Amino acid sequence: MTFEAWIVLTVLLFLVIAFLMEAMRPGLILLSGAVIFMATGIITDRELIAGFSNDGLVTIAVLFLVNEGIKQSGLMTRLARAYLPRKKNPMTFLLPRLMVPVAFFSAFLNNLPIVVNFAPILIRWAEIMKLSYKKFLIPLSYAAIFGGMCTLIGTSSNLVVHGLMLDTGNGGFHLFELGKIGLIISGFGFIYMSVFGNWILPGEKIKFQQKPPEGKDYYFNLQLTKNSAFQGREIINSRIEGLPGLEVHSVARDNKIICPQNASIKLHYGDDMLVTGNSDRLNYILGHKEIKLKGMEYLGHVKSADLKQYEVVLSPRFPWLGQTVTQFSFFEQFNAIVLAIHRNGERITDNLNNLKLKVGDNVVLLATEKFNETWGSSQMFYLVNYMRDLHQDKGTTVKWLALIILMSMVAAIVINELVSYGYGMRLNIFIYVAFAAMLLIWLKILPQQNYTKAVSWDLIISIASAFAISKAIQNSGVANLLAVDAINIVRSIGPSGVLAIIWLITSVFTEIITNNAAVALVFPIAAMAAQLLGVDSKPFFVAIAIAGASSFMTARGYRSNLVIKAIGKYSAGDFLRIGIPMQIIAFILSILLIPVFWKF
Repeated sequence: MTFEAWIVLTVLLFLVIAFLMEAMRPGLILLSGAVIFMATGIITDRELIAGFSNDGLVTIAVLFLVNEGIKQSGLMTRLARAYLPRKKNPMTFLLPRLMVPVAFFSAFLNNLPIVVNFAPILIRWAEIMKLSYKKFLIPLSYAAIFGGMCTLIGTSSNLVVHGLMLDTGNGGFHLFELGKIGLIISGFGFIYMSVFGNWILPGEKIKFQQKPPEGKDYYFNLQLTKNSAFQGREIINSRIEGLPGLEVHSVARDNKIICPQNASIKLHYGDDMLVTGNSDRLNYILGHKEIKLKGMEYLGHVKSADLKQYEVVLSPRFPWLGQTVTQFSFFEQFNAIVLAIHRNGERITDNLNNLKLKVGDNVVLLATEKFNETWGSSQMFYLVNYMRDLHQDKGTTVKWLALIILMSMVAAIVINELVSYGYGMRLNIFIYVAFAAMLLIWLKILPQQNYTKAVSWDLIISIASAFAISKAIQNSGVANLLAVDAINIVRSIGPSGVLAIIWLITSVFTEIITNNAAVALVFPIAAMAAQLLGVDSKPFFVAIAIAGASSFMTARGYRSNLVIKAIGKYSAGDFLRIGIPMQIIAFILSILLIPVFWKF
């Protein structure tokens, strides 16, 4: 191998380790690798920045604006409430009814905003129906993945592969070309989740026509008011007489944690009690004169009726990551107090003041309605749940305008594809996406002061850097070396064997370093493999796109999975148990059907 090849392999190893250790944001990790390649002369400065002008990348950036406009209009919320069932049904019918509409929207809009917008509505619906929300959030993310793999603009990794194809002189994909295989995988995925979802998804099994599981519990830190009648009262079976619907989890006294299951506890003034109860208990607590929420002194000037409980998940954009709750005051920044924090599915309520905030922390806040108005659309965190609907209804006209703009964009893209087949004339998809975004802004559906916040710049930097890294793999000869090795290993089974290896490599990289980086890294290897085999490269590019979109086993590879893991407090084992069979289904269908639709 050449010296440049050794550098590339070393840097790639460094990138994988950095992703596994979560050393920095994905964009910064990939940009670091690209800068190293430029500094060592493997790529030029023009090759480093070329990715930022790629058609696919610019289209992804503008699609974020379209997403935000649709979100601001309230269209998604209105449609979700319209199609969510109002009566209990077996899981076999509930999951398809949830997943199919989400998959449809995900085929034309960015997946992450759809999942983030639908999750709070879905959680609230599950709570009202007294169903376990854990049964529905992973299917929500999978539905977004299914829809994303069916169209060119459905997921960003498809546009990355498309952009790389154009850069290397290939024709690129048509809008629905990937749907030939994507629709079949989605169909099998819907069947798989419908038949087995009730048994393999976390949460209590939904038993039709039987007593449903209880709704989601909330956690409250309580203190006795001065001269409270509860002073001296004993906790019996984790309950306090006179506080119905609340169960005592623990009592903090003199820097010690006492659990009522292990000791007899009589309440003292100054005790910090951690209690659990349904969401309706918040208003009960706020109206009770003998108890108070810890930290209520900060919100003493606010009427109890004006206080709401929110749950937010800290995103990578949260500026105060790494600081403790004491160093960063939620009250000073957001006029909100912290009730509890969940991390990796575990509740953290003690010593919150010394806890360092991390990405994915689920923070339960108490604040006024202004919190949602001011920060509900912020990219610093994802709004997960709230006590009651707090969205500002912008009226039916705005929703209809947003729907018309969205449907017009889709129709224009479809007509463009049909014309290209018949007459060979084809305009760039970016034109229609940009026109839709500008209409949303000029019609004041998307506030102009928020338009820059809607774009995920880390994703943009990640993709542009991945283009540069892909070029380095090609320039250094690493692509040729790896392609030769793959072909030597599976020479006896021909192109289909290479196709399988390329699919698996892309899938593994997706789970480690995200789908956009994975497809960019494997692309030059696939192109070189096709050249060495003397076959058409398009089946390999389709395999890369489908494998990059098929992230079911972990939360790391797909951003919607990562958000759902934090929101739903799922474990890594939950994703593996559910995702491995789905990943196997996607792999088998891809290897069998890709050569049928795209000949070697």
